[in-house]
Amino acid sequence: MKQDKRSPVVVIGGGPAGLTAAYELQKRSCRHKPLVYEASDMVGGISRTESNNGYRFDIGGHRFFTKVKEVEEMWHEVLKDDFITVPRLSRIYYREKFFDYPLKLFNALTNIGPYESMRILLSYFKWQVRPYRKEENFEEWVINRFGGRLYMHFFRSYTQKVWGINPKDIRADWAAQRIKNLSLFKAVWNAISGANDTTSLIEEFQYPRLGPGMMWEKTQSLVEEKGGEVHLRSEVIKVNREGNRVTSIDVKHWHEDGREPVIERVEGEHFVNSMALRDLIHSFDPPPPPEVVEAANKLKYRDFLIVTLVLDHADPFRDNWIYIHSPKVKVGRIQNFRAWSKEMLPDQNTASIGMEYFCQQGDGLWSMSNTELRELASKELEQLGLAKATDVIDAAIIRQPKAYPVYDGEYREALDVLEEWILGLENFQTVGRNGLHRYNNQDHSMLSAMYAARNILGEKNDVWNVNVERSYHEEFEVKDAPKGSGKPVLAAE
Repeated sequence: MKQDKRSPVVVIGGGPAGLTAAYELQKRSCRHKPLVYEASDMVGGISRTESNNGYRFDIGGHRFFTKVKEVEEMWHEVLKDDFITVPRLSRIYYREKFFDYPLKLFNALTNIGPYESMRILLSYFKWQVRPYRKEENFEEWVINRFGGRLYMHFFRSYTQKVWGINPKDIRADWAAQRIKNLSLFKAVWNAISGANDTTSLIEEFQYPRLGPGMMWEKTQSLVEEKGGEVHLRSEVIKVNREGNRVTSIDVKHWHEDGREPVIERVEGEHFVNSMALRDLIHSFDPPPPPEVVEAANKLKYRDFLIVTLVLDHADPFRDNWIYIHSPKVKVGRIQNFRAWSKEMLPDQNTASIGMEYFCQQGDGLWSMSNTELRELASKELEQLGLAKATDVIDAAIIRQPKAYPVYDGEYREALDVLEEWILGLENFQTVGRNGLHRYNNQDHSMLSAMYAARNILGEKNDVWNVNVERSYHEEFEVKDAPKGSGKPVLAAE
């Protein structure tokens, strides 16, 4: 037999970051062989597309929009003509009324009334004159840009529902990443002028016609066609190291037929990780120093579940999704999957509605039975006036642990400790949302993985600081570096 002389690169996790690292490595080198190990039975991570009786649905909605050219190029290299352009339509449900989002000035004024609108405006100007001098937490960051009154109406209750903690305990870093260069003035100007240069408010986006999982299923196929390996139901349970060099991983392979799992040791020259940092640190053998383990234990995550309801009639609303700010219901956001792509539904005379709940493993929501969750979601859909509970003819429930890294008061200091220790490893990098404990969108997770692959080939890219520069959110571009530098230039224009 002909021996494979390519250098093995072990990739932990088959989500967007892990598969992008494998794809980028093969695109740039024929000397390396990616070996991808994914614990679940599907690729795509939180960007996968699940299905039930022919109905396809996301784990939350995933828009394909980016200002990073090479990420967009990869999307189209992989899926080619399988993208569709989807108009964005989303609203906020608050005080039993629907507010257009992005803001439509007259809709907002009509819904909230002239008196309260004036109070919002006066509050905004007050905080422009006397803002918080130092923005430490989410509340201070938002109030400085929107005023205290609008924060109270539209940000405080929803943020608490999503994260389960007081917005004062969420660091300002999260707002800077997720709300992105938006202020009340800019939102009003966008509503009046029709301009929209803020990522949070884009009016249309690209989307794979069969959902985001289509992108990662095709990436898996391309990696395998080029001689790489993607192993599903393969959980990495140990990362073995000798000093500052990782030598191998131990993988537990699960079998669909219920046979006893098999543990395999896999050696590699380089390693790229995308599993959650807290789990990663606990998997090292020998363990890192006690202060590193202690830092990992401080990282927290928010879990998520989706109840996808099939209705006996077509769409009860036209939106792609609706944010539910009402404290009277537990649901946080509602998706209409046909508004993303009609090919997500096998029967166009029905509707597929995703009821999203933010929770913690072991809490009341997470521990409900599937029957109880179906009943709850059906009842809340009727309570919101969107459809009757009796219209529901089928349901599918997916629970997603560690969906969102939490930006609390302890995370930044802990992350600094972890970053310093991991950077000291010679042949090991960590990427992606959970691999960096950063609430990145799909494109930034992919970019961090591209950088890691290029680093294996001799470049010196800073994986840890992707999507940290706030200037990115204006007009960030990845420009070609000067020849021989091996380092991309981050430019705000």
